[in-house]
Amino acid sequence: MALNINRREFLKLAGLGGVAFASGLGCSTARGGVMAGLSDNDDFYFVQLSDTHWGFSGAEANPDATGTLPKAVAAVNALTTQPDFIVFTGDLTHTTEDPKERRRRLGEFKEIVSQLKVKNLRFLPGEHDGSLDRSKAFQEFFGSTHYTFDHKGVHFIVLDNVSDPRGRIGDEQLRWLDTDLKKQKANAKIVVLTHRPLFDLYPQWDWATPDGSQATKILMQQANVTVFYGHIHQEHHHMTGHIAHHAAKSLIFPLPPPGSQPKRAPVLWNAAAPYHGLGFREVEVDVDGAKYDITEYPVVRS
Repeated sequence: MALNINRREFLKLAGLGGVAFASGLGCSTARGGVMAGLSDNDDFYFVQLSDTHWGFSGAEANPDATGTLPKAVAAVNALTTQPDFIVFTGDLTHTTEDPKERRRRLGEFKEIVSQLKVKNLRFLPGEHDGSLDRSKAFQEFFGSTHYTFDHKGVHFIVLDNVSDPRGRIGDEQLRWLDTDLKKQKANAKIVVLTHRPLFDLYPQWDWATPDGSQATKILMQQANVTVFYGHIHQEHHHMTGHIAHHAAKSLIFPLPPPGSQPKRAPVLWNAAAPYHGLGFREVEVDVDGAKYDITEYPVVRS
């Protein structure tokens, strides 16, 4: 008798490592490489990359600052099955007060990621991209800073909590969010993509959104909401009621756990373990179950 097995079930049987989170309810499972030809039904997966900081220079934190992003592009291109789309959750470039240099960095970043096999790319700004000019240059290259899109039964909402120099979402955007959610069914599958955490992870290090609680209150009206964000340069998982929040690693340097040292500073490069703490993730979506299986990948496999 033929074995009817979908991609997710195969990955669990493969036993190749990884950690999964089911719509915020922590549960370990095995994940790994992909076997071609397996049926995915209506499920899909996407890749999240974050905090590339193109233009950063600092040998103590990353002596390969100009090589890490191209290596990440190559690593994603090497995935056996390509994702439906790829999202970059902010800080595409490193901050600069020079408007001309800011545009040069954004242009170089765009050229590098154009080498990805997948052409369905989604971008949102980080404070390094947009706080000095309210994302004017970002919009010239990538369009709106907040928007929605739908993919195979999941409603994606991109929130901008960086263009305001104070890191606020703002009343206008909060009204936009509320209006958008009122158009969705009560059991709609909602994924929010943003840069800063919407909850107060560690405000002393700017790891918060001043009016994030207002956004969370609006989102709480929906039964199935999951948030993916960046900014803190490390994997982190948190629950706000029934809403799961998942932070992604950086592609330039890791940062220490919140409050683990007096000041926020990059974790220094370890020549014995290069690229340690850097990486990207794939998120496999079980649409019917509103579950999101997360697998973390290193930039360079040892």
